[in-house]
Amino acid sequence: MSHHEHYDDVMSGIGALGEHIPGTIKSFFSLHHAALADGALPKSTKELLALAIAIAVRCGGCITCHVKDALASGATPEEIYETIGVAILMGGGPSAVYGNEARKAVEAFAGVPA
Repeated sequence: MSHHEHYDDVMSGIGALGEHIPGTIKSFFSLHHAALADGALPKSTKELLALAIAIAVRCGGCITCHVKDALASGATPEEIYETIGVAILMGGGPSAVYGNEARKAVEAFAGVPA
């Protein structure tokens, strides 16, 4: 599955889950938007923080979504690669594996050559 398809699958899956627990999913998305909104830290920095955490906790869907959203909010591929480095520092070997998934997502969403 491509990262574009993975992103669509994650988002549609959460939407389908919302049919069963609408209050929870609506509240989650409200929290998501509030937590990542521009403030003292710009949205792009918050997306990079979320990406680092996603790598460290090994959430593939989160990695795909936060790479896409980081790029959309103005983060550069280079900033994402440095974020991957920090995640590897904090999460060790497993984060190197998931960091590589983030690298692949950057290539897919930013058109960076492999």
